[in-house]
Amino acid sequence: MKKVPFIKDLNVKDKKVLCRFDFNVPLSEGKIEDDNRIVASLPTIQYIIDNGGSVIMMSHLGRPGGQAVEKFSLRPVAKRLSELLGTEVQFNGKTVGPEVEEKVKSLESGDLLLLENTRFYPEEEENDKEFSHLLANLGNVYVNDAFATAHRAHASTYGVAEFIHDKAVGFLMMKEIEQLSKLLEKPESPFTVVLGGLKLKTKIPVIKGLAPIADNILIGGAMSFSFIKVKGGNVGDSVLEMSLFDKVEEAISITGEKDKKLHLPDDIVVIDRMEKVESSSPWTVSPAFEIPDGKMGVDIGPKTVAKYKEIISNSKTLFWNGPVGVFEVPPFDRGTWEIAREIGALTKKGVFTVVGGGDTDKVFEDSDISVSYLSTGGGASLEFVSGKELAAFKVM
Repeated sequence: MKKVPFIKDLNVKDKKVLCRFDFNVPLSEGKIEDDNRIVASLPTIQYIIDNGGSVIMMSHLGRPGGQAVEKFSLRPVAKRLSELLGTEVQFNGKTVGPEVEEKVKSLESGDLLLLENTRFYPEEEENDKEFSHLLANLGNVYVNDAFATAHRAHASTYGVAEFIHDKAVGFLMMKEIEQLSKLLEKPESPFTVVLGGLKLKTKIPVIKGLAPIADNILIGGAMSFSFIKVKGGNVGDSVLEMSLFDKVEEAISITGEKDKKLHLPDDIVVIDRMEKVESSSPWTVSPAFEIPDGKMGVDIGPKTVAKYKEIISNSKTLFWNGPVGVFEVPPFDRGTWEIAREIGALTKKGVFTVVGGGDTDKVFEDSDISVSYLSTGGGASLEFVSGKELAAFKVM
């Protein structure tokens, strides 16, 4: 990818620095349940303060559908930022408009202002030029430190940067670039890629992109059933994405041509299709290519766990994205935890391991299992390692 400007390359003294962060944190009754994404923004905010700039912060939260929805307000984030920084973070209930412009004009060096949820405006996700211009008018300098949304060409992540000359990425964004780039620039072999979860559309490009350099590609989770079906197996009533079968065939072909080892499950934990996936659901283990009709796969089986753990244990570089089972419901989280613990052991040996955000990061955030780098962006990290230039970087 092209070199992107870094915040340290900018002069922020006496400047109004418009920043896009990722404050898309889980809320329950107005209280923040996990502030990791807020904490991740602090180095960039502190740098601007220390170097004499004022900070105007933007972010989205949830999916309010282009309307002002109180439960998706960023007000609790302003409160938490104030606590973490030890100074007041002002909050404005609008994102653009005369009220915001007047507030911004009054800011002095070191002042902090958080604007309301950008997705309260439909123009945000439409990357509307007029909306982007209104945002751009709020700052002299633009800094994007929201890696999790870097693959989205939205007004606050892309459009605004077209109107501001002095722009750069923040500390978090640069760290993501540096760490994920290690996977693409001569990774130590054997390089193992573990892919799971449901969103097959986002994983196929990763397989195609990493096929030339990966030694092993391990497939699990719901996406595995489409691969098994395309290769002639019976998956019962398991989840399939038939519209992507041609892409699956292409991915299988590419890994074969490159003499790479594409590994599919040998066995699958299954339950009755009509059964709701609950901890009490009766389950059995079926050969992966012979799942009976009426049965649905919910986790990789013990033979697959053993096979995948052995491959992982012999790896020198590893990338993982996506749980290999219904991780939210034990005991169908067993495969995912087994993989995670093996990756933790590998990390302790000094092997470079990366977990690519999304649902998989919860495994490491909620445990003491080690990983070399835990990305903050699910979809963004997938696009990055697939070799695609992210929208946020194109406009820098």
